[in-house]
Amino acid sequence: MSGETLLLIDGQLVRVTAGSSVAAALRVAGGMGVARTSVTGQPRAPFCGMGVCQECRVLIDGHRRLACQTVCAEGMRVETSE
Repeated sequence: MSGETLLLIDGQLVRVTAGSSVAAALRVAGGMGVARTSVTGQPRAPFCGMGVCQECRVLIDGHRRLACQTVCAEGMRVETSE
């Protein structure tokens, strides 16, 4: 396993340390920690870090996943808006 992983977040190529969670990659991507918005449009982001709150729900390769519980994989496609 190399030391870095390259993935696509909302169309932006992002390089992260191998073994990083998708939630961490969202932060590395330059403030893209917001995964969802509330009913009022306020930004939401990962809260619990262990998959209970589900605030970090994103689309990964077309499937709904929790960013805090998913390890980045080479070439993974992440979309932060559902």
